[in-house]
Amino acid sequence: MDAGARDVKRKRPYDGSRRREQARRARAGIIDVAERRFLDNGYAATTIAAIAADAGVSPDTVYKSFGGKPGLVRAIRARALEGEGPVPAERRSDDLQARESDPHAIIAGWGALVVEVAPRAAPILLLIRDAAASDPEVRALLDELDDDRLRRMTDNARRLHTAGHLRRSITVTHAADVLWTYSSPELYELLVLRRGWTAKRYGRFVTDAMTHALL
Repeated sequence: MDAGARDVKRKRPYDGSRRREQARRARAGIIDVAERRFLDNGYAATTIAAIAADAGVSPDTVYKSFGGKPGLVRAIRARALEGEGPVPAERRSDDLQARESDPHAIIAGWGALVVEVAPRAAPILLLIRDAAASDPEVRALLDELDDDRLRRMTDNARRLHTAGHLRRSITVTHAADVLWTYSSPELYELLVLRRGWTAKRYGRFVTDAMTHALL
C-alpha cells in the first residue's frame, strides 16, 4: 500500500450511526421487556436479572443504562408520553399553544393528546401507584412522577393565564390543579378501564370538563 492510499484510509471519517442505532434498538428492547415484565408480574416480583435475560443483555448493562427499576419506569413513562408519530406529544402541545389563539381549540387539542397518551402511560403509572402503598422507594418515585406532571400542567396553566384565556376568578394554581386532575391516570382508570367508556367519549368529556372549569 503506497503512502497516498494510507492517507486516504487514515482520513476516512468515522461513521458511528450504525453503532448508535444498535444502541437505540438495544435500549428500546430493554424498555419493551421491562414494561411487559412489570405489567405481567408486578413491580416487586420483577427483577433486573429477569429483564436482562429476556432482553439478551447482562444485568450490568441494564443498571448502567437505567440505574435500576425506578429508572426503567421513568423510561417507560417517557416513551409513553411521546404518544404516536415522530413528534412527541409534549412538543405538539407547545406548538399548538404557540400558533393557536383560540383557547377552546387549545383545550380540544389537549383533550386529543390525553386520549392518545393515556392508554400508553396509565398502565405503568397505575401499577406504580399500587406498588407505592408498601414500598417507600416506589412511593418516592410516584411522587416524583406526579410532581413532574403537575409542573407541566402548571406551565400550561401559566400560558393560558398570560394569554388572558382564564376566567377572572381562576388562578394559575387552580388551573394547574384542574389540568393535573383531568390528565391523571386515575381518571382514565375510573371511566375507561372500569366503566368501559370509549376513547372518543372520554376525550370529549375531558375537553368539555376542562373548558367549563377554566374558560
